[in-house]
Amino acid sequence: MINPSAEVTDFDRVVEESISRRGFLGGVLAFGSFAVMNSSFVGEAAAAEDRFAFEQITTSVDDTIKLAPGYKSEVVVRWGDPLFSGVPEFDHATRGTAESQARSFGDNIDGMEVYAHGDKLIYVANNEYTNRSIIWGNNPDGKAVSDDDIAKGKMAHGLTVVEIAQGENGWNIVKDSPYNRRITPDSEMALTGPAAGHDLLKTKADPTGTLSLGTWNNCGNGSTPWGTYLACEENFNGYFSATDEEHKVSAELKRYGISAKDWGYGWAKIDDRFNVEMNPNEPNRAGYVVEIDPRDPNSVPKKRTALGRFKHENAEAVVNNDGRIVIYMGDDERGEFLYRYVSDGVYAPGADTDDLMENGTLYAAKFDPAGSGKWLELSEDATGMTKAEICVHTRIAASKVGATTMDRPEWVTSNPNASEVYCALTNNKNRGIKPNAGGDLTHVEGPNPREGNPYGQIVRWKPAGADHTADTFAWDLYCLAGNPTVHNDAFGGSSNINADNMFNSPDGLKFDSNGLLWIQTDGNYKNEENFAGQGNNQMLAGDPVTGEIRRFLVGPKECEVTGLTWSPDRRTMFVGIQHPGEKGNSHWPEGGDAVPRSAVIAVTREDGGLVG
Repeated sequence: MINPSAEVTDFDRVVEESISRRGFLGGVLAFGSFAVMNSSFVGEAAAAEDRFAFEQITTSVDDTIKLAPGYKSEVVVRWGDPLFSGVPEFDHATRGTAESQARSFGDNIDGMEVYAHGDKLIYVANNEYTNRSIIWGNNPDGKAVSDDDIAKGKMAHGLTVVEIAQGENGWNIVKDSPYNRRITPDSEMALTGPAAGHDLLKTKADPTGTLSLGTWNNCGNGSTPWGTYLACEENFNGYFSATDEEHKVSAELKRYGISAKDWGYGWAKIDDRFNVEMNPNEPNRAGYVVEIDPRDPNSVPKKRTALGRFKHENAEAVVNNDGRIVIYMGDDERGEFLYRYVSDGVYAPGADTDDLMENGTLYAAKFDPAGSGKWLELSEDATGMTKAEICVHTRIAASKVGATTMDRPEWVTSNPNASEVYCALTNNKNRGIKPNAGGDLTHVEGPNPREGNPYGQIVRWKPAGADHTADTFAWDLYCLAGNPTVHNDAFGGSSNINADNMFNSPDGLKFDSNGLLWIQTDGNYKNEENFAGQGNNQMLAGDPVTGEIRRFLVGPKECEVTGLTWSPDRRTMFVGIQHPGEKGNSHWPEGGDAVPRSAVIAVTREDGGLVG
């Protein structure tokens, strides 16, 4: 936890007080359903006998993909697969070189999207980070022994843009397509918006403060109505270090987790940009939403400073009823905030859209125990900061206006059939003592109301008047994740969680076009004690009206299931399998004694029907 004012997260106190007001019955949150707020949508949903086109499956601890009956999966592309002819195939013995990695699919897939371009399909994926013990696993102790090792790890980060096609043998990448490219930590980026050119962004290499190199640790994503991809820089801090391990960084950098030590990547050893002694402003040039045009391989990605600087999980773009663009964003850190950006201009198909993420207003969310909330403007008057400073030190600005600190706000997604928005609050291991196997509760200081919050929850809100630019909203919890086979209290979860569909640590969230909420997990997979019976990480689907949740997919050992998109005809679902075998206990997807590799799978129905 980096926010010094968030020893106990405010949202926990809000929920605790809300539950004490409304009642807590056998693990059931007695909140009002948004169904009442959208009766027409509810009527349509209620008329359908079953909104799920699949049967629920049990959990799994196997090193494979498990799917609902009637569905099948295939691997589309894996870490290290070459995008171009002449690049060697992945070498399990060496894990490749920096040169081969720079022209091959990146590691640890997260957010993703598919774009139609004429008769072609272009797939874009974040390559969030790399497992050092795996990419350097051929070395003693799994550590870098050369500059090329460090550079190889660096080139595994960023994004991959690649054409894909479905043939007789299933889905594959199209080698040598003119649309194929890697966007890496060394790729040229444009800094745009209110902070561009500000002294905080100027460095020796870029005295203008308008051009930066690279993007890395992109977690979730977004997609704009005009067809560009939004990559979201999250844990950018873990790559900076100092020659002097006793070097003290500024309070502003410390708020973002920057210190004299990195997380073991060693980039400062081969690139002075990442040495905070030499370049103290360089970290200010990371932590943004990056807009990328997947259809133009020569386009320069743009870091949109107007959307704020923090550990972006994803960016959910909505066209408001007045045409303005609203983008919801979570800051994935314990004790940080939930944000909203509202454009000044309106979106018109075919018109210039560059201004829509250049000029607008940032807000941070404030939740009230009565089930209401307010968006607090990060204005110059309220924060005492300039517009540019707000965009660079956004966390500090949100603290100044009194926003509600959260339990790691992860993916945000909006319902296409109702004016409501959902956010995964994955967990907060830093709060209090975790429950014992008997589920005994002591006095709870934080408002989950679960001390330690090992399971997480999903919060949702409805903007006043169905207007996403409104200052106020109503909120409740869609679900409290838990384990009802171990606990018979709050740790058992909400009423829509049972022994058959339980999970922990919701992370990825995405609605499909039919209005089903898909939930992906990144949690504890030890399958014992508090997590007994929950198995490997998984993907489920939820009905936003009835609250029913069903398990659809379970991933291989030690993976995270993250990233989700569909083919234009919705007959293929693409899913990301990140860090299988992160602790050395998987050989997925190739099996045997193969190196485990993050990969994209294509899920289809055996009868060729729509997925989900």
